[in-house]
Amino acid sequence: MLLGDAISALKAGRFVLVHDDKGRENEVDMVIAAEHVKPEHVATMRKDAGGLLCLAIANEVTKKLGLVYMHDMIAGMGKINPLYARLVEGKAAYGDKPSFSISVNHRQTFTGITDSDRALTISLMAQVCRNIESGGVEEFARDFRAPGHVPILIASRRLLVERNGHTELCVYLTKLAGITPAVAMCEMMDSETHGSLSIEKARDYANRSGIPLVEASELKESHQKAKVA
Repeated sequence: MLLGDAISALKAGRFVLVHDDKGRENEVDMVIAAEHVKPEHVATMRKDAGGLLCLAIANEVTKKLGLVYMHDMIAGMGKINPLYARLVEGKAAYGDKPSFSISVNHRQTFTGITDSDRALTISLMAQVCRNIESGGVEEFARDFRAPGHVPILIASRRLLVERNGHTELCVYLTKLAGITPAVAMCEMMDSETHGSLSIEKARDYANRSGIPLVEASELKESHQKAKVA
């Protein structure tokens, strides 16, 4: 069972590939649990995926941290400069508003962009998420700074109901795995076509690398069964 393999891999600190719907972005993201991220994982995502490395976090955690969507922040700036309001008009080509919030660095980082720096920021943000009920909010305010080099993505409150992006799919996967609801994720790019890596090439990569590849349809089916149960 591919979903079962993906859950096991995520819990064990290994990579998982997640493909969303062909009618949406039709992209494959390389994903790993934030609490397990080390510099070598960042290097692999940088070299083998090549997209934007982000940190997706469950809505209930970001709410306690007081994080808001970047498009809402920019829209609010429209009161100062109308240009900002125009920048957030409408939705992205795939049908949703982006899930981006602020970007952060841990205060122990230097530039923030190196493999070691980003791994530190991601893994310690996972610690914040894990401790959200016992000092995590203060830890976030004390130990991190913004802007930084790790963009935070806010998952929608009702996973796979309000939105079906990689942010929601991957955070839902953490729920199934019973781990801290924060994942590092990076889109897989194709240097030959200069577009997103096709699902066929992603499957070849997954087979060569021994990485489970899970489809959005499997996660949606699991979510639907859980609702019925």
